[in-house]
Amino acid sequence: MTDDRPPADISPARAAPETVAALRAFNRFHTRFAGVLQPSYMDSGMGVTAARLLYEIAQAETGVLASSLREQMGLDAGHASRIIAGFEKRGWIARGRGSDARQRPIALTAQGRAAFAAIDARTRADTAARIAGLDRAQQDDLVAALGQVRALLGDLMAGEGSWSIRPFRIGDLALVASRQARLYEAEYGWGRAMEVMQGEITTAFLRDFKPGREQAWIAERDGAMLGAVLLADAGDDVGQLRLLHVERAARGLGIGRALVDQCVGFARDAGYQRVMLWTQDVLIHARRLYESAGFILAEREAHRYFGIEMMGERWILSLH
Repeated sequence: MTDDRPPADISPARAAPETVAALRAFNRFHTRFAGVLQPSYMDSGMGVTAARLLYEIAQAETGVLASSLREQMGLDAGHASRIIAGFEKRGWIARGRGSDARQRPIALTAQGRAAFAAIDARTRADTAARIAGLDRAQQDDLVAALGQVRALLGDLMAGEGSWSIRPFRIGDLALVASRQARLYEAEYGWGRAMEVMQGEITTAFLRDFKPGREQAWIAERDGAMLGAVLLADAGDDVGQLRLLHVERAARGLGIGRALVDQCVGFARDAGYQRVMLWTQDVLIHARRLYESAGFILAEREAHRYFGIEMMGERWILSLH
């Protein structure tokens, strides 16, 4: 039911001092955890900046321009040039053809790939050893938390298109209810009544789940939930699209439309005649999304379910 507007439509809040302090504390912890303060990263003889630059070159199998590397990593041009010159002196990189010296792509040589593989293997082994005490559930939580941090701090947009959609798993729908309740409270002030409704919908869905007739999907990147949607059996060959939402940091990437399409495609394959949904007239961008997917506004009714006067809307999509 939620909006799918781009993040530019969300007015940013002022950074709270405790948030700034928490992020700085995490940064201090992570620099120790990752060993970036050591003069030689993973006993490679290089600092962390050079090791990271080598990593980025290794990811570009067909070569990458030095200017692109500098921009991607936010490096000073002179510093980056000195590191790249050092790689070239060691025989780790070769320059391809280009219109001029500044446009010649850089790629690792066989020697450079061997050097990178050694550092990468040590880094993987070190990281694995540090998290070896976490069980599978804790590791899943860590992946989701780290993905959420990246999304909130803007890394998601850099990875545009790298999200995916999967069927729900144990624990997902409780998180869906929690996330939506918090989003609606932050954006519209709909309060506890919305939280109660979200909990009732997800509880009933899980309790009465009908395999093959009902499904829920999670959009995610790197373990972080970016959005979700449910399709429930409303009876009389009608499927009900429920609890569509897209996280603020992920809006504008097409996730909302992909979730709606996933829902409609499943409903069609399951043999439903129609898909219905209930939304609010204030969710302008969501209404545009439903309309573009072929839904037709069938009914409007005023209500005060969330403590204020609102206009609820029922939309219908015919599948046959």
